[in-house]
Amino acid sequence: MSEILVLVDHTEGTVRKTTSELLTLARRLGTPAAVFFGAGIESARDALKQYGAEKVYVLDDAELSDYLVVPKAEAVAQLVEQAQPAAVLIPSHAEGKEIAGRLAIKMSSGLITDAVDIVAGDSGPVTTQSVFAGNYTVTATVTQGTPIITVKPNSVTPEAVDGAAAEERFSPTISDAAKTAKIVDHRPREATGRPELTEAAIVVSGGRGTGGKFEPVEDFADSLGAAVGASRAAVDSGWYPHAYQIGQTGKTVSPQLYVATGISGAIPHRAGMQTSKTIVAVNKDDEAPIFELVDFGVVGDLHAVLPKAAEQVRSRKG
Repeated sequence: MSEILVLVDHTEGTVRKTTSELLTLARRLGTPAAVFFGAGIESARDALKQYGAEKVYVLDDAELSDYLVVPKAEAVAQLVEQAQPAAVLIPSHAEGKEIAGRLAIKMSSGLITDAVDIVAGDSGPVTTQSVFAGNYTVTATVTQGTPIITVKPNSVTPEAVDGAAAEERFSPTISDAAKTAKIVDHRPREATGRPELTEAAIVVSGGRGTGGKFEPVEDFADSLGAAVGASRAAVDSGWYPHAYQIGQTGKTVSPQLYVATGISGAIPHRAGMQTSKTIVAVNKDDEAPIFELVDFGVVGDLHAVLPKAAEQVRSRKG
C-alpha cells in the first residue's frame, strides 16, 4: 500500500491529539508515515507508534525551525517527490493551512481544507467537509497531483494500533528565499493549568452574557477540570483572547460535555461546537437559539447560576 504522509503536531516532542486523529484517518487510505519536524522525537516515538505510524521521517535540521513556515513547505515538497505518497494529511490550524497552501502550489496539486472525514475512494481519498456553518456537508476528491488535505481537530476518534515507527532521517535542501523571515524569539503562552481547548473532554464557554466578567466561567470550569472557551462576541469585545474562540472563525471542539454560558447560539458559534456529545446552556433569554441545540438548558443569569453549580460540583467531589 502507498504511504500516507501525516505532519506531526507536537510541542517539543509532546504529540497532540490531532496527530493521533490523522494517523487513524491515514490507516484507512494506506500506510501511515509520520513527518516529524524539530527536536523531541525520542519523546514522540511511543505516541506515534501507538497510533499506527509505520515509518517516521525525522527532519530536525535547525533551519527548518529557525524560520517561518516556508522551509517546512519546501521540505515536505521534496519528501513527497521522494516518497510518492498517495496523500498528505495536515492539521487544520494556522501553520498547517499555510504549509498546505504553499505545498499545493509547489506541487501543482489539489488542496482540500477543513475536512471532517476521509474515506478511501476508487480514484483516491474522498473527503467530507462541513460548510455554511454546518448546515450542509459536501464530499470532494482531488483530481490533480498528490491530494493535500487539512483536517479539523476532533473530527475522528483516535484508534490505537501498534506500528513499527521505523525512523528515517530526511535532510532537505532549503533555498535562501525560504529563509527571509527568521524567528528571533519564542514566548510560550502562559500556562493556565487547564486542558488544551481542542483536546478537552469538558469545555465551558462564555459569551456576550458574561459582560466581560469571565471569573464565574473560569471558576466553574476549574471545578470540572474543564477547558475555557469564548464566543466571537466575547473575543471581539476584548474580554478573552482569540486563542480561545470557538466557532466558524475560531476553533472546533467536540468534547464529551460542552457548557455554553451567556451565548445566544448564533450559527457561526454552532459550527465550532455542535458535534459535542452533550450540550448544556445557561442563558437568561429563554428564546435564545442555543436552546434549540442543547440536551439540557438552564434559564437564568450565569453570574448567579455558575457559582452555585461550582459549589455543588466541589461538594460532591468531597
